[in-house]
Amino acid sequence: MILAATAIAAYCRTLHFPLFFDDFLAIRDNLSIRHLKDLGAVLSPPLSLAEESGVSGRPLVNLSFAINYAFGGLNPWGFRVTNVVIHLAAGLALFGILRRTLERVGPGDPTTRFPPPAAVAFAAALLWTVHPLQTESVTCVIQRTETLMGLCYLLTLYSFIRYAGASVGRHVWAALAILFCLLGMAAKEVMVTAPIIVFLYDRTFVSRSLKEAWRRHSRLHVALAATWVLLAFLVVRAGGSRGNSAGFGEGVGVWSYLLTQCRAIVLYLQLSVWPHPLVVDYGTRLVASPAQVWPQAIFLLVLLAGVGWALVARPALGFLGAWFFLILSPSSSVVPLVAQTIAEHRMYLPLASVVVLVVIATSRWLGRWALPFCMALAAALLVGTLQRNEIYRSELRIWSDTVAKQPENERARNNLGNALVLLPGRLNEAVAQYEEALRLNPGYAEAHDNLGLALAQIPGRSNDAIAQYEEALRLKPDFAEAHNNLGVALSKIPGRRNDAIAEYEDALRLKPDVFEAHNNLGNALSKNPEGLIGAIAQYELALSLEPDSAEVLVNLGHALKAVGRTQEAIARYEDALRLKPNYTEAQFQLALVLSSMPGRRDEAESYLEAVLRIQPENERAKRMLGALRQTRP
Repeated sequence: MILAATAIAAYCRTLHFPLFFDDFLAIRDNLSIRHLKDLGAVLSPPLSLAEESGVSGRPLVNLSFAINYAFGGLNPWGFRVTNVVIHLAAGLALFGILRRTLERVGPGDPTTRFPPPAAVAFAAALLWTVHPLQTESVTCVIQRTETLMGLCYLLTLYSFIRYAGASVGRHVWAALAILFCLLGMAAKEVMVTAPIIVFLYDRTFVSRSLKEAWRRHSRLHVALAATWVLLAFLVVRAGGSRGNSAGFGEGVGVWSYLLTQCRAIVLYLQLSVWPHPLVVDYGTRLVASPAQVWPQAIFLLVLLAGVGWALVARPALGFLGAWFFLILSPSSSVVPLVAQTIAEHRMYLPLASVVVLVVIATSRWLGRWALPFCMALAAALLVGTLQRNEIYRSELRIWSDTVAKQPENERARNNLGNALVLLPGRLNEAVAQYEEALRLNPGYAEAHDNLGLALAQIPGRSNDAIAQYEEALRLKPDFAEAHNNLGVALSKIPGRRNDAIAEYEDALRLKPDVFEAHNNLGNALSKNPEGLIGAIAQYELALSLEPDSAEVLVNLGHALKAVGRTQEAIARYEDALRLKPNYTEAQFQLALVLSSMPGRRDEAESYLEAVLRIQPENERAKRMLGALRQTRP
């Protein structure tokens, strides 16, 4: 109960915080989660979106998002509550693993010279649960990939421990271990190390030797290793990389990435002991020379040598070291993850070994005073977590904090610009952030596109905006959003409508589920009577992607009215008002249509009166209402 209450206290204030950054791609723009009944689409989302959003090859995560969406739509509350519940469950699983492991060690082993196993296990699980280094994994909804995998990882090991110690029901626990291992493989690739950790745990705490572990439990170990087949299938189906962010073919050298990880791993250890300063996004900078990280490299080599020695001479201590390095190895070894060369969420599970080591050492030094000391430490960590979570209250806070700590991070500058551009009176600040991002990285296509969007809002800067979109497309020809934005800019220039249509079509060829491009193409086609049928088709496609768009419903109503399908047009305007009751454009268009229909002038007048209640200075509505009243029979 104390563990649960503390975890809830640490994260309860985040439950109504908005989604941000990668959450938008994984949830808001992820159409596959909107139809839970279409389980095939949920478990295999379209790669055009999934590879960028972090759910490609991770069907369990996408399924969990679909369940959240089915019960609460895009309300962040349900997504965030689920993240906290998963984290709490992982903390309880860690407690169960530690308690049973410490009880298994038994009298006579040096590791038993501290308070009761349950107390030590509780202290370690509590510190792990409330540690500020966990905030990114729990508070960022997309990092459910980490927490869900972590929960499955811990439950796999817990199930093996119960299997190894059970006199009855062993087959049930074995089946659960395999099931959780399979589920973890469907959550995140780091799960690849779970069968190895289970085998090492067996050797260290159960069978006491590799040979004996294989002799006693080889069937289960083989079954756990067989879950790699599912992981391999998911990785291959996802194209072997995620959104051009991982793999050997992404233009990042193995040596450079390995050197960067020397810096990263030492930083992770430092943040485990002193969690400040924490940073959401460390950027994509790489270490170019060993001279930049030689102290960290030597430290890690000594530490790895120590873990190797401990695995032979002090197996329990060696297991903690192996837990740390093995779980980090998929993301912090030689396989480049270019989108994030350093990321705090990678410490979600490895942090457990550091915490356990600290609690055991404290217990030896302080004896019966160890538990009060750990409770005081947990209180301090809880305060740190509460303070850290405050930066997630808004995108402006998140990215202002990140830029302050990582001023050379062009992606943080770009994202701060995205937050500023939405705020009244801060457009020039947004432009400055985009320009700084481009100074840091002139080849940053997304920043060129965003700068174009900002410049397009400044009178007289439309040509500059077009130049930015064109530069973005020169750098990244398959950038669908930039094609769409360029189309919008061209559509405002006399004589460039056909060029705009071509850009929209390019956007949709590259990415058929860009809702805005369908709507914009419909708007462009509807300018010409010959294009009205095509415009209707585009609006209907847009509505298939965003059924709750009142604006598109009104646009579709215009096109239907223009081709003589008046009743259908009325129905679309009414649908728009059901979604957006104070939508004056829908009210005005209904009045316009109804005013020419026998017996429906009163309805038309009532819609115009509704418009004027909302917009008293609406000249169109005033003139039309006056004309209707003057011609009243």
